[in-house]
Amino acid sequence: MTTEPTAPHRRLRRPVLRAAVTLAACAGLLATLAPAAVAGPADRAPATGCHGALHLTAADRPDRADSAAGRSDWAAADAALAGLTGPGYGTSALGAVREDGRLLWRNATGVADLATGRPADPEGRFRIGSITKTFVATTLLQLVDERRLDLDDRLECLLPGIVPNSAAITVRQLMNHTSGVADYTRDPAFDDTAQDWQDDGRFQPYALRDLVDIANKYPPAFPPGLDWRYSNTNYELVGMIIEKLTGHPWQEEVTRRIIRPLHLTGTSMPDHSPFIPGPHAHGYLKTATGPVDVTLLDPSMAGSAGAGISTTADLTTFIGALLGGRLLPPAELAEMQRTTDIGGGRAYGLGLQRVDTPCGTFWGHAGGIPGYSTEMLGSADGRRQFASAVTVYDVSDGAGSEAAANRLITTALCGTRDLGRSTP
Repeated sequence: MTTEPTAPHRRLRRPVLRAAVTLAACAGLLATLAPAAVAGPADRAPATGCHGALHLTAADRPDRADSAAGRSDWAAADAALAGLTGPGYGTSALGAVREDGRLLWRNATGVADLATGRPADPEGRFRIGSITKTFVATTLLQLVDERRLDLDDRLECLLPGIVPNSAAITVRQLMNHTSGVADYTRDPAFDDTAQDWQDDGRFQPYALRDLVDIANKYPPAFPPGLDWRYSNTNYELVGMIIEKLTGHPWQEEVTRRIIRPLHLTGTSMPDHSPFIPGPHAHGYLKTATGPVDVTLLDPSMAGSAGAGISTTADLTTFIGALLGGRLLPPAELAEMQRTTDIGGGRAYGLGLQRVDTPCGTFWGHAGGIPGYSTEMLGSADGRRQFASAVTVYDVSDGAGSEAAANRLITTALCGTRDLGRSTP
């Protein structure tokens, strides 16, 4: 099982919670992966944590995409979306684009259920995998703004003895994956290609501490701060810090601080419920004997690193509110966009990855969990957002599926018709 970050639509021998960091890999989309230039934190009193939530207004978001005028303008996006389904890739694909608070385009292609052939629903829900990290990172940065802790606080002070090197690991290093903490998903218990996992293992309940203890069976990848490697364990620890400081489950804090204020009615952070509420496409794994439906699973296997459920409309609302400055003050948002200068971390901040496209810089995250592959991107100015979800099944042509995914991203973000604005 690989623990290295992979392209979000390349499904090889995938761990249960894929390290889906590289949003797209073709040179045409990723012009550069240079660190963002961000402002330094403003002068302020020190944190009172280890050494009141923001008041938010509802997002201006319609329930349905504007389609009466210019629907044909999105024909290219429809075609690109359709290119993600069929032989060699996914069974369904959903996509949405929002600009200036309006949902301009939302569509779905493929089938939601192989048994019935029911078509996929553009408003359907799906497991978002590692996009959960952006919700969790935002919640922790709100606590930083509230002086509950500081990004340079040591893990040992917050969660004594929790992992090796905890006295040298900072909160920032957890969030930007420079901690060196081993990734628990490397353990055979999370191998979704194994028959045991497909039969019973996907229903095994875990607490956050259980996942960290599994990671501790393996040595640290490197001393803290000396390298970069994506590790889901980092965000299980962030979830534990949120719970330690607030006295509430991380799901409750994310819901109270983000989901409810933004009216994300299709978004939830489940604990152990195996169900996806509301309309949704089934997720499948390809096996020698045919498709295995893995829609039902205990999301605690992903915890605060990837248990979330959402819709394309909700994800575009969330990333727009985040980058538009409605969830974090400028200093904390700047920290979130401060990338490292180490290896793959040159494009990774605190729960956000930078992607430079032909039409500007976008920030977001990708996600993967058995049966589902997701992406979320927003422009740096908070004006334009994109989200997609694919029920990945058979990536027999990795290069072709990656090209199809990148075609959808570039079409949705950099199309020739952009609300009257010319696009580079």
